[in-house]
Parts: sequence; C-alpha cells; structure tokens
Amino acid sequence: MNLLTELTTLQPAMQAWRRHLHQFPELAYQEQHTADFIAEQLHSFGLTVDRGLATTGVVGTLTAGNSANSIALRADMDALAITEQNTFAHASKHGGVMHACGHDGHSAMLLGAACYLAEHKDFNGTVYFIFQPAEEGRAGAQQMIAEGLFNKFPADKVFGLHNFPGFSAGHFAVKTGAMMAAFDCFEIELSGNATHAAMPHLGHDVIVASAQLITSLQTVVSRYLNPIAPAVLSITQIHAGHTWNALPDKAVLRGTLRCFDQTIQIELIKRLQELVAAVASMFELSATVRINPENPGYPVTVNDEAATALAIKAATAVVGSASIHQDIQPSMGSEDFAFMLQEKPGCYLWLGNDQPGHSSCLHNPTYDFNDDILVVGAAYWVQLVREALTA
Repeated sequence: MNLLTELTTLQPAMQAWRRHLHQFPELAYQEQHTADFIAEQLHSFGLTVDRGLATTGVVGTLTAGNSANSIALRADMDALAITEQNTFAHASKHGGVMHACGHDGHSAMLLGAACYLAEHKDFNGTVYFIFQPAEEGRAGAQQMIAEGLFNKFPADKVFGLHNFPGFSAGHFAVKTGAMMAAFDCFEIELSGNATHAAMPHLGHDVIVASAQLITSLQTVVSRYLNPIAPAVLSITQIHAGHTWNALPDKAVLRGTLRCFDQTIQIELIKRLQELVAAVASMFELSATVRINPENPGYPVTVNDEAATALAIKAATAVVGSASIHQDIQPSMGSEDFAFMLQEKPGCYLWLGNDQPGHSSCLHNPTYDFNDDILVVGAAYWVQLVREALTA
C-alpha cells in the first residue's frame, strides 16, 4: 500500500487533467486538443513523444537502465456523440459530445503513471505509453497497428484497462482467455414495389417481410448454434415508410452480432445471410446484406496466460488479493484493444468504478468517472512496469 500512499501526491494533478479532458471531449480521429494536451504533459515529464499514428495518436517513450526488455501501456482518448446531462463544473463544453465511457480517466491515470515513473525510474527497460484514438467503434487500435505502431515501438507485451461501473471501486477483475466479445454490425436492405396500402396485392410489403425476418433471425442463436456457445444477435434499427396509406419500396434493418469464438462469428454471418435470402425470396423481394458497412468489426479480446498472471501479481501488490476477482464472466461488450492482443501477448482488465449518486452504466448521459480510483489505476500501471521490467 506504500505505492498508493506515494501516488496520492499526484491525485490533485490527475483529477485536474481528467476534468480538463472531460470538459473538452472529442470524437474518433478528431482528438486534436486531447492529443495536444497529453503530448504537452508527457514532454513536461521528460518523455520522448511521437505523434500522428492514426491521425491523433500519441506515444510517449521512457527508458531506464540497460535492458532491452519493453512493455506497452495503452489508454483510449475518444469520447461519444452523447449530450451530457450533468451540471457539475467540469461538464462537457462541446455540445453533443461527452466522455460517457471514462476515457478521460484512463488517459489521466496513464499520465499519472508516466509522471511517477519519469521521476523515479525504478525499472530496467523501456515503457511505451500509448494514447489511442477512436476506440468507440472506429478501430483506432487497428489503424495505429496498420501504420506501424509495433514496428516503431516493439513492445514485448501490451496491457490495457477499463473502468467498470457497478463493480466495487478500486477492485480489479480479470481472467485468462476471452475477456470481451467479438463484434460485428450488419445492415439489411429489403426492396420491392411500393403500392397503395389498400391494394397490397399490387406490390410488395417490405414491412411484413421485415417482421418475418426479425422473428426468423432470432433462430440463428437459438437453433443454429450449439446452446453452450454464447452469442447475441440484436436488431437495433428499423427504417421504413413515410406515410399512413402507402407501403414503401424499401426497408432497412441494422443490428449487431457478438460472440466469443471466431468460428461462431463466421457461422453467425453465414446464417444471417442465408435467412435474409430465404425471406426475401418468399416475399419476392431483392435483398442486400452489408457486414460492418461503416466501421470494422472487432475480434475477441483474449488475455494471454502469462501476461494475465503478471497483471494479477501487480494488481495484488497494489490493492491486496481480496480485491482481485478472477471468477468472472466475460462481457458481451467489445474492445478494439483486441487488435493489439492479436499482435502481442498481453492482458486487459477491469478496474471497479462504483460511485454512489452517478450512473452505473457506461454510455449514459449522466455518467462521470470516479476520481477516487485515479491513484489506484496509476499505481497498478507503475507496479506492472516494476514487475515486468525488474531493475
């Protein structure tokens, strides 16, 4: 607990950084002010700073000793297109955009760790502090990798964390293997001949066909997949028609697919396409299925066994074994840190963020990060570097 005590001196600074970032949120690939602010802090700590990967990405590098070993720590920076409903002083000043997922806190904690490690340098090797844009559905991690992230910063292992509302503040949750689900979006377009609502036999009813399709798609998980293999198929949007007395010529359905296995991910898409074709044929419609039409899908977030053991050791040193939870279920939520874990062994864990009086749900207009856990998160990063890069 001595490390927590030491880092309490940085808590006011981390809180100030976090609340500044909360006031000026920016969407995916637009995090220019956020990147400027983070780069300025890293420069002030004495780190080498590189910018420009995935447009707004920032990477700080810190080396101590003479070891060739290295570790990468990642925080996400982007906000969401949500109008904040909070009225506190640090509420968003950018209308329609807010930090409703805690990325402001993630960035502040990693800045705190960089500040502490730059001052103490009680490790042997190199630490890469990755501040990543566009986690929220835009695959900023994948883009950084495509532009040479791990060629330029060849870390041995990579680690990430996410705050977790509804879970005891300051506690950690982690498991080996699948931690977060794969994620794909789909868009289905059904087309036919429009007609008067009083004369449906003269055209095609894309709305009735849509209703039939929605019901049929629920059998993909319940009847085509092994019942012990978890998966979710959800229709989240339906768009059709503009008036009371006409059947439209087109209906568009959108939704998501989630699972924990790549084979199942492929099967879900295959069955979706087959059912769409079958229903369209039955109603004499044409149909188009687009998978991930606007943004890339995300793979399963899979924690490496050895890296997870290292993360647990570091977290335990900070908060004690009673505050480490390994008997957890993976989440059907998704995370583009999965792309980094496909490139390097690593671990992604959750840090409890319970905060009475605030929303316990991410992506909520009343959400706010719990500043009380800033020290815990920063301490975990510091201890993880110490464990991975023993002086």
